[in-house]
Amino acid sequence: MHRQISSLLLTVALFMVLALPSFAQLQGKVVKIADGDTFTILTSDNKQVKIRLHGIDCPEKAQPFGTKAKQFTSELVFGKTIKAQIKDTDRYNRVIAIVTVGNRTVNEELLMSGFAWHYKKYDNSPWYAQLEEAARAARFGLWEDHNPIPPWEWRKNK
Repeated sequence: MHRQISSLLLTVALFMVLALPSFAQLQGKVVKIADGDTFTILTSDNKQVKIRLHGIDCPEKAQPFGTKAKQFTSELVFGKTIKAQIKDTDRYNRVIAIVTVGNRTVNEELLMSGFAWHYKKYDNSPWYAQLEEAARAARFGLWEDHNPIPPWEWRKNK
């Protein structure tokens, strides 16, 4: 009986491990910055891949703090090799990813610095929500503004 239970538990554990999603990784040098949450990398096989940061939304270029968000991202990643944990692709064929440069997560850095909203429509991470709330409370970046307009509302009104 003990052996059957152990075998069953092992089978269930193996099934759970195999059922976990495996996220592909991508690596490349950042060669172009489109805006605060979108940039292009060049992979080792000379392919350009457009990356959109997962779970966040930066102000649009014409919005207040849009240029500062782009500048922040550029200073963090331009010309550097990044690693992207691929989460999805969007309707524009951009790779949606969590991106690291060195030991820093770009998505988190933008939230902590107040240059991005947590994009709750596409991400339910309590950690991202806490990072945004901390930046709001400290009035970092766009949270200096008394009435910042989320980019998804800005785009809808344009």
